[in-house]
Amino acid sequence: MERIKTYKEFYAFYLTEHQDKTCRVLHFIGTFLVFILAFAAIYTGQTYLWILVPVMGYGFAWVGHYFYEKNQPATFKYPLWSLGSDFKMFFELLTGKISFDGRRDSGAA
Repeated sequence: MERIKTYKEFYAFYLTEHQDKTCRVLHFIGTFLVFILAFAAIYTGQTYLWILVPVMGYGFAWVGHYFYEKNQPATFKYPLWSLGSDFKMFFELLTGKISFDGRRDSGAA
């Protein structure tokens, strides 16, 4: 596969790699926990909580990919775009711009 050159192209690809509802739910939970842990680390000053941030974020996402989506996370090939897309998908799911079951994704970009 040819390397993706624009973020817009990447995000469209990213959504196709996250069509399974359980995978999306796991991504959402993991990203939500990232926000909770980051807030807790800042608020309490407990720096050890920062160690849990990638464990929660990637842990939930990778379970979704390996057991439900049955594909390899885009993080391995496009780490920064993938990280940004995790947050973009989280907020689009939160606001209803896209759905957990992938039915309203055609206009997302």
